[in-house]
Amino acid sequence: MHTTTAPSREELIGRATELVPMLSKNALWQEENRTLHQDTIDALTGSGLLRLTLPARYGGYEADTTTVVDVLSELALGDGAASWVGTVWTISTWLTGLFPDHVQDEVFGSGDVRISGTFAPSAVGVPTAGGIVLNGRWGFNSAAPQSTWNAHAAVRVVEGRQPEPIVVLVPMSDLEVVDDWHASGMRGSGSVTTVAKDVFVPDARVLPMMPVLLEGRHSSELNAKSPLWQIPFLPWASAVTTGTHHGLARAAYAAFMERLPTRKITYTDYEHQSHAPLTHLQVADATARIDEAGFHAHRVASLVDRKVGEPWSVLERVSARLDLGLTVQRAREAIDVLANASGASSVLSTVPIQRIARDSQTIAMHAYHHADTNLELYGRVVCGLEPNTQFL
Repeated sequence: MHTTTAPSREELIGRATELVPMLSKNALWQEENRTLHQDTIDALTGSGLLRLTLPARYGGYEADTTTVVDVLSELALGDGAASWVGTVWTISTWLTGLFPDHVQDEVFGSGDVRISGTFAPSAVGVPTAGGIVLNGRWGFNSAAPQSTWNAHAAVRVVEGRQPEPIVVLVPMSDLEVVDDWHASGMRGSGSVTTVAKDVFVPDARVLPMMPVLLEGRHSSELNAKSPLWQIPFLPWASAVTTGTHHGLARAAYAAFMERLPTRKITYTDYEHQSHAPLTHLQVADATARIDEAGFHAHRVASLVDRKVGEPWSVLERVSARLDLGLTVQRAREAIDVLANASGASSVLSTVPIQRIARDSQTIAMHAYHHADTNLELYGRVVCGLEPNTQFL
């Protein structure tokens, strides 16, 4: 174990910027092969950007939320799938920081480690001596084959009691992989299904889910004083997951502007698309929506950073979900405008904007990110009703 001096926010974002050309180069290969290229993984690891939420005593940076959001947004300029996998690994590393310190030693002690996971409780744990026996499967498990551990949601079933949602840490070697990731977007994320068959999980690697979700309560003594673990999980996760959405919208703008000087508008007198008033309106419209997406991403990140160690009201919690939903909505709108303005040639696999649009659409369908769901949740609370979810 060792503690390092964390790089500055500017340096971390700069490291992400340096990776953009390589990520962009690998994006088509990753889409065709439905997984991240090893060069991408090596670069993310070597840059230190997988240490954003690693405890400092293992060489991690314990970065603030706004920095995490901006790093992930920058990565999405190169490739949305790489940014999303980075998001999953970052979130799962944070979750691991909630477990007892000796469990963290087991997981983090070997050096750079990648932890994937999902938060849908689709497996069942039955108590046994010293732990639980776990059976079930988790779909959409991004980059699981490139990970060493999985942080998963499950349900602990005890006779005579209500089923209890839990979070479990499982070595990837204990799980089977079903190579079923054949998707229209985010293909490079390798979001396969993993299966547990009679997997023993010791009690120390099992946490009750609701205290984790609602209060950020954890079993780590050494992380207790760190600002990074003095915030509730779901508002923090709402902020962190905006990064890829905002970055994809920025990537769409960059891709559109790169092609613009060489494009005309077929079947019109416009020899240069850039001369058409319609194009001027489209670029301005997309720019405004990207800026709005960035506003909502940074508003929720700033709120999380300001409220370290403070209690969260229900309104603040649903406001975090609102900002996530609006980031998704505005980013999607901007990408749709730019993709629609990109012409028939943009459907070619070598033209990035079609992949960006599909990646954005796919990630926007994530149940926790879905804009309509998040806006409805905020609206019902403001109108005096109780939230219709515990995922706050």
